[in-house]
Amino acid sequence: MNRTTLSLIACTVALAAVTGFAAFDPPAAPGTSTAGGATERPVERTGLLCPAPSFSEIADTAYTSFTPVTQGADSGGKAALEAAAERSADGKGGKGGKGGDKKDQAVLTPKPPGTPALGDTSGSDTPALIGTADGKYAPGWTVQETTRIAAGTGRGLQGVTCTPADTDFWFPGASTAKGRTDYVHLTNPDDGAAVVDIKLYGKSGAVKTTVTDGITVPPHSSEPVLLSTLTDDAQTDLTVHVGVRSGRVGATVQAQDDAGGGDWLPAAADPAGSLVLPGIPKDATDVRLVAFTPGDDDADLKVRLASPNGSITPAGNETVHVKAGMTSAVDLGPVTRGEPGSLILTPTDKAVPVVAALRVVRGKGSSQETAYIPATAPVGRRATAADNSAKGTTLSLTAPTADATVKVTASAGSDGGSPATKTYTIKSGTSQDISAPTGGKGTYALTVEPVSGGPVYAARTLTGSSDGVPGFTIQTLPSDRGLVAVPRAEQDLSVLQR
Repeated sequence: MNRTTLSLIACTVALAAVTGFAAFDPPAAPGTSTAGGATERPVERTGLLCPAPSFSEIADTAYTSFTPVTQGADSGGKAALEAAAERSADGKGGKGGKGGDKKDQAVLTPKPPGTPALGDTSGSDTPALIGTADGKYAPGWTVQETTRIAAGTGRGLQGVTCTPADTDFWFPGASTAKGRTDYVHLTNPDDGAAVVDIKLYGKSGAVKTTVTDGITVPPHSSEPVLLSTLTDDAQTDLTVHVGVRSGRVGATVQAQDDAGGGDWLPAAADPAGSLVLPGIPKDATDVRLVAFTPGDDDADLKVRLASPNGSITPAGNETVHVKAGMTSAVDLGPVTRGEPGSLILTPTDKAVPVVAALRVVRGKGSSQETAYIPATAPVGRRATAADNSAKGTTLSLTAPTADATVKVTASAGSDGGSPATKTYTIKSGTSQDISAPTGGKGTYALTVEPVSGGPVYAARTLTGSSDGVPGFTIQTLPSDRGLVAVPRAEQDLSVLQR
């Protein structure tokens, strides 16, 4: 065999091991072969992007980094979070008037697998972060960004899980209405510029915008784009589509309200005929469903609430009709009525791809706070949530189609202690808030691993009141992308004879 053939085989295996952005069916032990002949291996490199946390001078932001212990991972490696240069969308310099300058000091130094690492910043000039991890730090690396704002627009608790770069994002639930200040944060981790198109869809279809030639995001930089500067049309419910013409970016919407607090709105799961939106708090005072179908066909969806005792149909909201190319919104009110729940959307007849998200409100009047739950992918092989505490964390698990057995592990804490694991059974069609195990001291991470049964969906809620305002934030938990299926490569000497 010549050197070219050997190099091609080695390259194929290496690329597959590095990719790390694949879907998984539970459960298969790392290093074992799947039904298609591939072997599941820990990823060798991971990239994460954290948006700039706040424009508020009184914002306090905590970062938590965690890599779960993964069997078969490399013994070496490192991880780092570095500041991205930040500029405004008009190219005249970003927050704090830095004009693209970076902070010199990293917010934290990631620790070896199994131990959380903490860092914090304050004020309005904290930049977006670009993170890379390789070797033992890469499989399932998770970074959480949690911000407390004591007063003003977006006051309360805002949280987001830092995400990998991609090229296509859907955000149902944004707004340009009076009192809302919604930004799309675009972060480019690469050496070349990225060109991004932002399209808005309201109740009557596509919304005319002022930017027609795309937005250029320079290398290693971040662009916060205020939605209300893209259009004069004030819309209460918008679906935002971010499409990347060249390059790739991380994209997240920061949705803030003058009176009702705010939170990060992560990208929804890819358009699909059936969707799960897990983790509605039991004390939610108002829940609003926002849905959009990007295709040419209308969608009719059956609405069910998975509660601890089974699935129920919300009275008066048995179905929702989503017109093609138009954003639909439905007020579900206090739909959980004192019990935790998850929303399940399924087609009434023909399956039509849809994206959806929930706007969730806790409290009333001046004590309201808001969070968002996008439709999400199932946990898959494993999901990871960083930045948990003994009193302020709720983990919600949902099994929409079949009973499922799930293993939940709490890591050692930032102040010491040992990991602790419990196994739970979630009945088909139910959603359960579970009491997660705790063995560590201080801040800890949770990993969720399905053991058997049907697909599991998960979400984590953080709470923390300030001056009577019930601050909270919700993060869904899809796969942490810690494992990738590596195709089996075999020598084929016949290629030398062709």
